[in-house]
Amino acid sequence: MRIKIVFCLVIGLLNTVGTIPKVVWGKWVVRREVPTTTISCWGEPEAHKIIGTEIEYSEKIFRWNSIATKDPVAESKIMTAQEFHDENSGGSVSSSQVDFQQLGIKQAQTTEIRIHHADAHVSATTNEIPGDDILVKDTNTIVFSICNIFFEAKRVPGGK
Repeated sequence: MRIKIVFCLVIGLLNTVGTIPKVVWGKWVVRREVPTTTISCWGEPEAHKIIGTEIEYSEKIFRWNSIATKDPVAESKIMTAQEFHDENSGGSVSSSQVDFQQLGIKQAQTTEIRIHHADAHVSATTNEIPGDDILVKDTNTIVFSICNIFFEAKRVPGGK
């Protein structure tokens, strides 16, 4: 019993739940699709519609285009390269395979932020909102996936 309690306390310390972390507050523009070896539920036409769109994060709002979540609740944690690979790749060579190297993340670990929201209707194949589950690549770059296609977004200067 004590081991379970200690484990839960440790996990609770590793995951921070609250508002969206300040490190990503501001406006971001999706600049490109990141080439990975993943299997997606989208084709190129759907993926190209994400390029050039805007994401906004603040204490009070999470917005992608016209889809907005007010007073968002976010979860953040440190994600290691190995954890990311294990959680996002299949068990065989013919399955999706993605890692920090493919995403251009040079550190051994980074921050993952997951924003909780009601189901969205971006397409018939997913209820995800672009930018609702991100990896912080650096101060001005985030990476996220939608339908297992990875995208890179850049911070808009002065977009806070």
